[in-house]
Amino acid sequence: MKHIRPAIVMILMMTVLTGLAYPLAITGIAQLVFPWQANGSLIRRDGTVIGSALIGQNFSTNRYFHGRPSATTGPDPKDPSKTVAAPYNAANSGGSNLGPTSKDLVQHVQVRAAALAAQNPGTPIPVDLVTSSASGLDPDITPAGALFQVPRVAKARGLPQGEVRRLVEARITPRLFGVIGEPHVNVLKLNLALDALPRH
Repeated sequence: MKHIRPAIVMILMMTVLTGLAYPLAITGIAQLVFPWQANGSLIRRDGTVIGSALIGQNFSTNRYFHGRPSATTGPDPKDPSKTVAAPYNAANSGGSNLGPTSKDLVQHVQVRAAALAAQNPGTPIPVDLVTSSASGLDPDITPAGALFQVPRVAKARGLPQGEVRRLVEARITPRLFGVIGEPHVNVLKLNLALDALPRH
């Protein structure tokens, strides 16, 4: 018992400290200091949660800006033992796992590039509009990716291209502290700002 008792006491003490006290303290600090981030960076409209700033959504109509292609999958409703494409499936984050020499990857990129070239002829296509991210849930696109889509969105909404371009430029998030990361545009926030315009 002389050797067992200290071991049991140590296990109980460490369980309370690391399994209860520490998580509660960190959760409390997060709620006080970073409440929006700690609760999932949720975006609300009229009091209803419509998404998260951290997870992309599948916008497909011409009236909205589109995010990066998503390679996530989900169970096939007809056969649960198989999977089907399910863009931005947050329950199954993952990339395509296709390497740079993959014929499937080349074909996917070519199909996407052809569709984009038809929308905006003669304009270089940003790479993030034809390739998926490693998570398949990327909520952001490059400024070039957003600006490339301006003519399509402006035409679909009957808005001047200059007005839509200014909307994009106003929502470019720069590098953190001027050096960390890359400039980017959150697609969901941009589309919400688009819906808030007087004419849409």
